[in-house]
Amino acid sequence: MRNKTVRVLLVEDDDGDAVLVEALLEEASAPFVLSRAETLAEAERMLSDAECVLLDLGLPDSQGLAGLHRLLAKPNAPAILVLTGLDDEREGIDAVAAGAEDYLIKGKVDGELLLRGVRYAVERRRAEDAQRKLREVELLASERSRLERGLLPPALLQNSDVGLEVRYQPGGQRMLLGGDFYDAVGMPDGTVHAIIGDVCGHGPDEAALGVCLRIAWRALVLAGEPAEKVLKTLDQVLVAERHGDGIFTTACMVSVAPDRRSARYFLAGHPEPLLVTGEEIVELPRAKVGVPLGVLPDYAWTGVDVPLPAGWSLACYTDGLIEGRVPDDVDRLGVERLCEILARHLRNGPAWVDPVIAEVTELNGGPLDDDVAILLLKDGK
Repeated sequence: MRNKTVRVLLVEDDDGDAVLVEALLEEASAPFVLSRAETLAEAERMLSDAECVLLDLGLPDSQGLAGLHRLLAKPNAPAILVLTGLDDEREGIDAVAAGAEDYLIKGKVDGELLLRGVRYAVERRRAEDAQRKLREVELLASERSRLERGLLPPALLQNSDVGLEVRYQPGGQRMLLGGDFYDAVGMPDGTVHAIIGDVCGHGPDEAALGVCLRIAWRALVLAGEPAEKVLKTLDQVLVAERHGDGIFTTACMVSVAPDRRSARYFLAGHPEPLLVTGEEIVELPRAKVGVPLGVLPDYAWTGVDVPLPAGWSLACYTDGLIEGRVPDDVDRLGVERLCEILARHLRNGPAWVDPVIAEVTELNGGPLDDDVAILLLKDGK
């Protein structure tokens, strides 16, 4: 930093002291760009252009530490050195305790000491900013970890013959989870319930709401609530917990019968599951697709019953998987093209989830804009 030009703002109403500071900088041959404010109000307007402030504590519109507190309260405040008179030394020490980088006593500072003080102050502030940014990154990582545990929990399928495979991929370059969530629970009578959902929007508020809905769903299922009532209760929870009137959530809930030969699914504005048997994809009806959660009060969702052939798989997914772009096409990928991709990969074996996500991402020309969650239930008999 020795040869780097530093932008210094001198806040001083005394012309003589201002001339002295300028002479000291010239004496030290310091690479500074010096600007001056005669009042605190003027300094506040000039603060964004400064890397270091030399602040007198006796100004026409500010006396004592009040001016220091005002400047330190500004967003991204630069390093501040207090410039005090000899009889104000005690106040200078108090200024450091309040947040100033250092204090200099008028009449007892030469050019070299002033130069060193400014450089040290700027470097300390840069180090503090780096530490603050590191802490912010660590807090975000911790937040992401907590949200991930809440949105993407381990399923409660101990001693169940239904296999489960799940995937989650954040959209774009984002590091924070959105509102996609999933869960699966096995009941004492052998029924397996599963849900996948997508809170509209992306960010910590949406993720927190997704966690709330996922936990509420698990609690309702474990309490033995009928499937027909679960979505209705989730709708009430969403309306009570959401952070804006326009927030809604799509969801697909599936219940697999104990004999594994039939299932019932409910759609709340969500894509229907894909039923896979061998290399065949069975198109399931969307006749009873309902509105998303949080749209219509007192709405009643109804289920669709489907037979399950031996060796079945049910793939539930969020719409991030079908909303990617297709080269030379203005349309999104869509369910039909997704089924074409899936059928091609099914011919290569049962491990199709990751290859399908990879191809959809490649067709999009890069990371998908929206998050993708997949929950795959498989016949274990």
